[in-house]
Amino acid sequence: MHPLFQSCVLVAILVVAAAARAKADDLNDYPTSARADYVFGCMKANGETPELLQKCSCSIDVIASIIPYDGYVAAETILSMSQVSGPVGSEFRSTEPARLSLQEFRRAQAEAEIRCF
Repeated sequence: MHPLFQSCVLVAILVVAAAARAKADDLNDYPTSARADYVFGCMKANGETPELLQKCSCSIDVIASIIPYDGYVAAETILSMSQVSGPVGSEFRSTEPARLSLQEFRRAQAEAEIRCF
């Protein structure tokens, strides 16, 4: 095998490996504590069985593959703050950015429901 060809093959392998690692990093940008918190809440709402542990874990993995962690934090914050009464809560219930953030989050949850439950 020609040395130049070997070098090209090696470079191609390194590029593919780097791209795969970057993709894995993108899919795993949620901290473990955020994933665990979601799974605990999901199980509390749906039942605390080993089967639900698997389904809820799958669900947060699907959500993480669709929404970057910053978007997830924003949606969780909006959901939490929209429960506050008065003008503060109103800001989180009625603004267009809040509506769009929740819409994206609910779409991701629906996809997770289809894939995992």
